[in-house]
Amino acid sequence: MLRCRTSERLHWRKRADEFGFKFHTLYDEPYWDESVYYQFTLQQIEKHIESPTEELHQMCLAVVDKVVRDEQLMRKFCIPEHHWDWIARSWKSGEKSLYSRLDLAYGGQGPAKLYENNADTPTSLYETGFWQWLWLEDKVNSGDLMRNADQFNSLQEKLVNRFLDMRHGHEGQVLHLACCKDTEEDRGTVQYLEDCANEAGIPTKFVYVEDIGQGEGDVYTDLDDQVITWMFKLYPWEFMLREEYSPMLEKAEVSWVEPPWKAILSNKALMPLLWKMFPNHPNLLASYFEEDLPGSNLKNYVKKPIFAREGANVSIHIDGVETEASPGPYGDEGFIFQEYYPLPSFGDAYTLIGSWLVDDKAAGISVREDKCKITQDLSRYVPHIIAG
Repeated sequence: MLRCRTSERLHWRKRADEFGFKFHTLYDEPYWDESVYYQFTLQQIEKHIESPTEELHQMCLAVVDKVVRDEQLMRKFCIPEHHWDWIARSWKSGEKSLYSRLDLAYGGQGPAKLYENNADTPTSLYETGFWQWLWLEDKVNSGDLMRNADQFNSLQEKLVNRFLDMRHGHEGQVLHLACCKDTEEDRGTVQYLEDCANEAGIPTKFVYVEDIGQGEGDVYTDLDDQVITWMFKLYPWEFMLREEYSPMLEKAEVSWVEPPWKAILSNKALMPLLWKMFPNHPNLLASYFEEDLPGSNLKNYVKKPIFAREGANVSIHIDGVETEASPGPYGDEGFIFQEYYPLPSFGDAYTLIGSWLVDDKAAGISVREDKCKITQDLSRYVPHIIAG
């Protein structure tokens, strides 16, 4: 695994604007950075990322199956009690998931270590499935990269095929897609998924979360008073389950993407359960709930809120002393404690691998880097290739 310097494509920013990649620069800082790329060997991808990703995913699903059958564990995961049966039915009836992303610490030598599972609302989807692939094609065609350069990236193809599969049982239905206002990255992600759904022959309609209303007879409606029956929402389940409208979730008869059982899979409480069910697995880090920390002998650890996203409210503790922390709005729900396993560093860049899954299959990777040890929402996205 190498971090390589390279020249930027001429006029790529203009092209990004034309393709709708409006968030390539955020707050005057580069989010997309093509002055560098990461190079992997095929063996590194297949042995250290692809196969472990699919195995870890199955382990995570085993945790879901255990949690939905155990009231004590549902409490550990901070699932509101009045939604327990609904979430359990969602799982037991086999409601289909679209995609997820595992965040891995990996520096070129195995095993990769699982940091967390972004299973409900993962972003950086467009950058991974389309934009970094376009970068690879341009660089190969210009002669900047060798002709046999490849990329671990079947994300777009798998998303379209998954939508084709999910279309069965929803014939004649419109798929509504939603995100919050004033979130350009989220809007770009949803637009990309809308394009994938359209390619699969699914009619779609966009609505902002804030504009969803309640119609007559306990139904959700869009601004045109069209009843919503099938919806992808880039909005976390842990928020939805606590909103004023949450009692209506079961009554509205909406087929949700992602399904309600993803409230368990996207929850940081997943990590202590994984460690308990699969102790000493080579791709896992020792993880504990707060009450179990004293007996763990864990001196160097990362403290993570159960509901945290994009690195918010995460702190690093060495010999029990906090050495680094990120701000944010989370933490009231409680914390988990995970063995400290630092991200690999390449020069001044700490590098995180995002490994994507669609329909239970590994589908590609994204690479994020930052000068800080905690990857956050503004950390740079850089492309990758496979060579050798």
